[in-house]
Amino acid sequence: MTQRHRIGVLTPSSNTALEPLTSEMVSRVPGASAHFARFTVTEISLRDAALRQFDDTKILEAARLLADARVDVICWSGTSAGWLGFDTDETLCRRITEATGIPATTSVLALNEALRLRGARTLGLVTPYVPEVQQRIVENYAAIGIDCVAERHLGLQVNFSFAEVTPETLGALVREVAALRPDAITTFCTNLRAAQLARGLEAETGVPLYDTVATVVWKALQLAGADPRALQGWGSLFEEQPLRRAA
Repeated sequence: MTQRHRIGVLTPSSNTALEPLTSEMVSRVPGASAHFARFTVTEISLRDAALRQFDDTKILEAARLLADARVDVICWSGTSAGWLGFDTDETLCRRITEATGIPATTSVLALNEALRLRGARTLGLVTPYVPEVQQRIVENYAAIGIDCVAERHLGLQVNFSFAEVTPETLGALVREVAALRPDAITTFCTNLRAAQLARGLEAETGVPLYDTVATVVWKALQLAGADPRALQGWGSLFEEQPLRRAA
């Protein structure tokens, strides 16, 4: 009998990209399934109202609903720790586990783990965000010793609009930051349709591309007892050899 791996995913309410991408990835893994719970996120900016969207109270309510489905892991498929500080995701994961008894991870913590395994010290950053949010992300990576040597952002703040950015535009932005030869590139937003681009862009540029929808799936599968290597075709993140070399 195939072992079940239930992945619980906390989802921004106005997001339309991460659910189909996550479901497509998870469906490639025998016995794995993705289950989603939403909480309100409509704007990404540094305004007080936008920052309050990520109050733990609402996120924990959604996490408890996922726990009703007896998921094996709960993951926050979102990048708010990029501008709020990485410690906010560490605290969130601890509180989710305290409230539900279920291990937890996030897109950003998983990305940072992948960067450590790669030994990355320079990063190409591609986002849809406004300049002040982008700058916060750059500063937070600098604080952990990762220099964003190349960045592109689109100046958008309505979360729904992020999913309207075309894959062609995203590919062009990735190529631009790849020209500066960072150790890795991230498409840093879970409402971008970018995860499926990783394999082709890595082959074209020679630079690892870690999308934040993909990073949380990669880590969540591990925590649920599944093998991420089942996801061939989704980029080097899911291939054993690059991570083994770095380790």
